[in-house]
Amino acid sequence: MMRLFTPRKSTLIFVIRDKTKTPLEYLEPILREDIQKIWDSAPKPEAHMNTPLSEFFNVEVVALSSCERMEDQFTEEVGCMRQRFFHPNEHGELAGDRHGAVPASGFSFSAVKIWEDIKQNKDLNIPSHKVMVATVRCEEIVNEKYAAFAGNKEWSQLEKAVQSATDHDHRGFGDKLSRILDTYISEYDGEATYYDEGVRSEKRKQLEEKLLKLAQPAFKASLKHIRCSTLDKFKEAFKRALDGQEGFSVAVSNCTEYLMAQFDKDCADAAIKQANWDTSKVKDKLRRDIEAHVASVLSDKITQHTALCKEKLEELLLGPVKALLEKASNETWPTIRTLLQLETESVSSGSWNAHRGFDMDEQTKAKIHASLEEHGRGVVEAKAKEEAGRVLTSMVARFSKNFSHDSDSIERVWNPNEDIRAIAKTARSASLEVLSVMAAIRLHHDGDEIQNTLSLSFLDSTDPSSEDRNITRIDPLGLNAWEKIPLSNTLISPPTCKDVWERFMAEAEVIVSDAIAKQEANKRNNNWLPPIWAIVALIVLGFNEFMALYRNPFYLCVIIVVFVLFHALWVRLDIAGEFHNGVLPGLQSLSAKIVPTIGCMIKRPAEERTRPAAR
Repeated sequence: MMRLFTPRKSTLIFVIRDKTKTPLEYLEPILREDIQKIWDSAPKPEAHMNTPLSEFFNVEVVALSSCERMEDQFTEEVGCMRQRFFHPNEHGELAGDRHGAVPASGFSFSAVKIWEDIKQNKDLNIPSHKVMVATVRCEEIVNEKYAAFAGNKEWSQLEKAVQSATDHDHRGFGDKLSRILDTYISEYDGEATYYDEGVRSEKRKQLEEKLLKLAQPAFKASLKHIRCSTLDKFKEAFKRALDGQEGFSVAVSNCTEYLMAQFDKDCADAAIKQANWDTSKVKDKLRRDIEAHVASVLSDKITQHTALCKEKLEELLLGPVKALLEKASNETWPTIRTLLQLETESVSSGSWNAHRGFDMDEQTKAKIHASLEEHGRGVVEAKAKEEAGRVLTSMVARFSKNFSHDSDSIERVWNPNEDIRAIAKTARSASLEVLSVMAAIRLHHDGDEIQNTLSLSFLDSTDPSSEDRNITRIDPLGLNAWEKIPLSNTLISPPTCKDVWERFMAEAEVIVSDAIAKQEANKRNNNWLPPIWAIVALIVLGFNEFMALYRNPFYLCVIIVVFVLFHALWVRLDIAGEFHNGVLPGLQSLSAKIVPTIGCMIKRPAEERTRPAAR
């Protein structure tokens, strides 16, 4: 192409018709920039690859007024431009560039010659007239059909229906859209029949691409609705299957298989025959959504299942653990650990059998089992903390029971032969066992010295040798934690144990003092004979009364009658038994019963006399 250029520059003048209010100073840079782009894209020899446009051409831009609205000004501007072509001596005129001009009579021959030169130039790609006409006309037809399709009422309604899709709006979408597309493509084929086949085919392909590009958002919306609708149907079908007691895994498999087949069918119904769009990504998204929903339902089911297992485990543990803590002994915590392990295993194994359809892997089972173990420990710890809060009451109750009842659970009668001090010591030892058990949680080990520490501090404190030893060692109850027991497992700290024991001893002393008082009362009640000196005094001082009875036997009869009545009252009122509970309670009880008893004794002879008459 470069060989057509001569060393002398040519002038390229661009005339802008019907100029607007936009100043030429703004339009000219834009036009020059576009011309420069054309120059940069034109093929050039290696030597002129970087040669600027200004080396070969002078570029000018001229703007003319509107011929219709400003006719006079337009005529004047055209006249001025005409003068530039005919006056070579004036500055800025174009007549000097007419070195290749030919007479009008030779234009025909010159034009043929120019065309031959153009055709011989292999650097130029000049299409034939037929191709150029076909290109222009087919492109016009394409634009017409595209505009007609975009404004088609049926297509607009179909697009609107899909974008606001209800449950059935997507049905038949593919057939309807394919029919509309066929209509406009067929019209294009009819109008472009007689144009160049190559151009016609290329433009037809462009029309299809433009139409499909316009229709693709609606197709995607239809697929999205199909996916969402299928997912909703899966959720409903899956819920019905689970409510119908169908196995979890079986329900997942059946519902997934059925709904995925339905999805494929709906996608085929929405497919456009003019396009081969891939729906695999939408299908994969649906499958992921289904898997996510299944995982969510499984998680909820496992959570519900675990909650039920925890409730059952709590129900199985609360009663036995409470009973074991109330009957505190050396075997309390080992028994609780065994109970916790057995009940946890029982609940876990029972839950696996009841939910086999979940197909839970070993990791999930282990996680649930660990959760149950943790919950079981929490139940035991909560119950232990609750019992530790009323440890003083439990200690007093244990002391009272062991002190007031013998080994056969029979209430003690504080006879003179009962060793109250020894019994109290044994009862205190049992109460100390309660404090030892409640001092810490021992769900992991038993290797502690709490009971020994408490025994040495409280029970052996009266031993002189132990007092001497305590002088040289640190008081273990002065520390804030037990040895070998984590602080988190401590229920009652050593200083608190000391305080609890002091309060316990105060209450226990009241019980022991009451027992000692009862024993002393029993001693007095069981000794009916007066002292020897009193007997001697009675004999010496009562000699005159004895002689009076001897001389008058009537007094003796009166004494005998009084003795018999007093003995009868003694037996009926159980005076000895009443005074076992103390002097004051005995007097109160006798004062309430003596009058009714005497009345009953008086009425009884009369009743005995009336019985033979009635017979």
